[in-house]
Amino acid sequence: MMGVFFFGMGYSSLATARFLHRLVAPDMLIAGTTRTPDKAEQLADTAYRIHVFDGEKPGPTLGADLAAATHVICSIPPDDHGDPALNFHRADLDASKNLQWLGYFSTVGVYGDFGGAWIDETAATRPVNRRSQQRVEIEAQWQDYARQRGVPLLVLRLAGIYGPGRSAFDKLRDGTARRIVKAGQVFNRIHVEDIGRVTALAAQRRLGGIFNLADDEPAPPQDLVTHAARLLGVPPPPETPFAEAQMTEMARSFYADNKRVSNRAIKQALGIELLHPTYRQGLEAILGQPA
Repeated sequence: MMGVFFFGMGYSSLATARFLHRLVAPDMLIAGTTRTPDKAEQLADTAYRIHVFDGEKPGPTLGADLAAATHVICSIPPDDHGDPALNFHRADLDASKNLQWLGYFSTVGVYGDFGGAWIDETAATRPVNRRSQQRVEIEAQWQDYARQRGVPLLVLRLAGIYGPGRSAFDKLRDGTARRIVKAGQVFNRIHVEDIGRVTALAAQRRLGGIFNLADDEPAPPQDLVTHAARLLGVPPPPETPFAEAQMTEMARSFYADNKRVSNRAIKQALGIELLHPTYRQGLEAILGQPA
């Protein structure tokens, strides 16, 4: 039977685990890691086997579950030392004799800036910050490992992730939403349910390759905030010109990266459309969910 191990049982991985149980097998063995004992305790009542792995030293309990997995997905971001999963648990991966498939969650940030033009997976990677450069390097490391093991690797380059508990609604409610306007700036986004469904289907079919996972309609960030405010029935925050906005360096760096990301390849590979093809459907679905 298919068994899945997640390095990093966070927001996107939990969504994937739910879709694996829903679409593939409700009794599938799913295990994964979280950084702290407190987070492990929060997941104690789930159907998943949770291990603590802080990325700074080997996880003491995860070896057997990792070695038993047929499918392994890495959702841990790299650090200055590389990929924590490969650095600390390559030997456990090597011990997985039934390994059939690998998945890696990357970012569309690896492409860098294209001045708002449309791009697909054939575009060059030219990241504009160290975070995205690290992703390019770790993608290559996972590709090398997959070749050594002779198994397919799926690299999903994800757009900005949103969903329940992580949307413009939450920022509007807590007063932190802003409408920062930079002429010509657009972003793609992806609803966490689409990440979960696409990854689950790809794992089931052992799909390999590099694919973008983004919504159908890249849009200016202020448009999303305006639409969310309209759905909540509250006034949107005032527009702030980008040049005048007070932002962290990390937040400002996102605006140096302007492109429209095509999702055509992953939809064709799986024969699907997205559950939430634009931010409008995505926000409306979040608002319609019970609190």
